[in-house]
Amino acid sequence: MPHPSSPQLAPAAISNVRLDVNDGELGSSEVEALQASYPSEPLDVLRERYEKNSYLLLKGLLPREDVLSARASYFTSMAPSGVLKPGTAAVDGIFDDKASAADFPGIGAGSIKNARPGSTDKATIFAELALKAHTEEWYIGEGPNEEGGFCNHPALREFVARFTGWGDDTLAVKRTLLRNNTPGNKAIGVHYDQCFMRYGEPTAVTAWVPMGDVRLEGGGLIYLEGGEELGEEIENEFAAKARAVGMTDEEMRNAYNANMMSTGFLCDGPAGFGRKHGRRWLVSAYEAGDVVLHTPHMIHASTINHDPEGRIRLGTDLRFVNKARPYDTRWTNHYTFGDGL
Repeated sequence: MPHPSSPQLAPAAISNVRLDVNDGELGSSEVEALQASYPSEPLDVLRERYEKNSYLLLKGLLPREDVLSARASYFTSMAPSGVLKPGTAAVDGIFDDKASAADFPGIGAGSIKNARPGSTDKATIFAELALKAHTEEWYIGEGPNEEGGFCNHPALREFVARFTGWGDDTLAVKRTLLRNNTPGNKAIGVHYDQCFMRYGEPTAVTAWVPMGDVRLEGGGLIYLEGGEELGEEIENEFAAKARAVGMTDEEMRNAYNANMMSTGFLCDGPAGFGRKHGRRWLVSAYEAGDVVLHTPHMIHASTINHDPEGRIRLGTDLRFVNKARPYDTRWTNHYTFGDGL
């Protein structure tokens, strides 16, 4: 089957856009483009690329109209919080620029031990609506088996089942992270996913699904060049030091331990982290329908959302495991604040 080539974002396209993270600006020499892939490419080619790069940016894996429908549902449910600019469509998700960013905190962007984010009355309302969205029918489906729903999209599950070779043993865990990133708010810090899933083997596949178009400067995920290798090295060094000081298995498994920040992240600042390790951050704009798969130790973060139109970045983290192998069963419950994960 013919398929498009995998174009790279021209360096000039990156250098002409300012990219900010929690600890400042990423210079043009500190970023490189993510490599695009296509679902129509042969599976062995995609597997080899995933093994080499530790990620796959799959263009157009999901139907665009399904993604935008889910985006509209989300922002319709969030509208009572006052987050949207009056007179704009829910599907556009345009932030009310007269509102305070502090009233609309992002989930999972650095709260201590996954505590409820925000400190204002409006933030409480916003956070409750954001939490409720994780269990609404448009998102998880309906019935005792939670069939249908955006996070159970068959195009994604079927691709992961074929790509991994897990087949019928492919399980999408219930705990997902449906994250909004309003303009100017704090971005996601530096981390890798296995530190939150240490009760299982490091074989899970994360699918990050941008729910709408995301400009280069719109707060999308960024990946560290060679991040899987470095993440595994950090994990192994930590395990060796933990054993040396007599840390228990439980203490070693806990994401919120002496090796991590109180948030479970490696650090808040991608710019400093990349410079310390001499590695660039891989960046991209995203379109509704794109999906990024990445490995358990792949180090990633996000930029601060500076979308010039005030568009709220919305995305969800979905994780797949091989249920025939040991996996972290703490992830079989829906997301809630303070769940320790």
